[in-house]
Amino acid sequence: MFVPRVKSPQTDLLMKAVLSLENEEDAYRFFEDVCTVAELKSMAQRLEVAILLRQGVTYQEIVKRTGASSTTISRVNRALLYGAEGYHRVLDCLEQENVLPLAAEEK
Repeated sequence: MFVPRVKSPQTDLLMKAVLSLENEEDAYRFFEDVCTVAELKSMAQRLEVAILLRQGVTYQEIVKRTGASSTTISRVNRALLYGAEGYHRVLDCLEQENVLPLAAEEK
């Protein structure tokens, strides 16, 4: 059984709050209230990096496409290889919904 490292009553409530969101508009509203613009853009960038890494895109190309630092790319890669499987679960769901090709197109 997976035991999150950050589990607490506060994080339990946060996860339940995220799961309660019913649509993309609700998600935007919640995350714009909870996160700074920089935090939200950073999370979105890391997700894009994860997509590209899973597709086998090189670090140099990822830097060029996303503007992410090599440190960020390395951190995301480490999470993909040794993390809690969160990226893989989300990316698998996005693949099933056929939304990944748009996110991974070259800019």
